[in-house]
Formats: sequence, structure tokens, C-alpha cells
Amino acid sequence: MRTHHAPGVVLVLGGTRSGKSEVAERLVASDGAGPVTYVATALVTDEEMARRVAAHRARRPSTWSTVELGSSDELPGLLARLDGTVLVDSLGTWVASAPDLAVDGGALVHALETRAGTTVVVSEEVGLAVHPPTAAGRAFVDALGHLNQSVAAIAARAVLVVAGRTLEL
Repeated sequence: MRTHHAPGVVLVLGGTRSGKSEVAERLVASDGAGPVTYVATALVTDEEMARRVAAHRARRPSTWSTVELGSSDELPGLLARLDGTVLVDSLGTWVASAPDLAVDGGALVHALETRAGTTVVVSEEVGLAVHPPTAAGRAFVDALGHLNQSVAAIAARAVLVVAGRTLEL
């Protein structure tokens, strides 16, 4: 694990419906450091997901740009090209959309470390849930858990969101 922290990286962890995205949005809004780009990693696959995405869109200020990822390998390269403040929501959907749940965590960490602007990264905390009964569920928890640890190791700040309340880690 790395021992230094990237000053502009904030990791926001939480479970499903914990309020982690809203906390991340407030952190970005309070940053006030120029343009904001919202990087959406979720793919709309059904009506329920479409409603969730619409709710996220409705909360965001109209001045924020939105980039929707088309494939799992775009995130590190995209981060390297973006200026200003970036909010990535979320690592869990990024991992889930990757073939065999295989993402380049090293490239993501490098992109986060070398960005000039603030980057707020949202991710699902998978270590507090019931142990998944399927091999696919365990593979997802392992992949995202390792990725969360790698990002947390370089983040200047990490918070856990539970029921809309934050706990500094």
C-alpha cells in the first residue's frame, strides 16, 4: 500500500441508500474551485435504474457538466483529461460494468494522484454486508473491496456515510 496522500482526493464510502452521493455532491458544491464535472459510471439497464439516475440528475446544479462512461476502461484516462473538480459516482457500478469485474485499479490510483483538481470519489462499502452466497457476489465484493482500499490509501480524506450522516475515517 502507498503511504502518501493525494491532497485533492476525497473518498466517500457508504452502503446502498446511505446518502453517500448526496454527501459527495455537497462536498463538491462547497469546494467552489471552478468547473465541476460529474462522471456517471452507472449504465441504465431497467426502469428502476432509470429512476435512480433521473433522481441524481435532478439534484445536480445545471452548471455542472456530466460525462457518462461508455466502458469500464475509460475512467482513468478520462480523469487524466478533465480539468477542475470531478465527482466520480461510483466505483461499484464501474467495477460491476467491467468484463469479469476486472478494472485497472493501478491506473485509477495513478490518475487520481496526478490530477490537479479536487476529485471526490463515491464507492459502495462492501465490507459491512452479509457475505454473498454466490461466487459472482464474492468476486464483486473482493474486487471492489481491494479497489476501495487502494483509493483510500492515497486519499487525503475518507468518510463513511450511514443514514445520511458522515464519519471521518
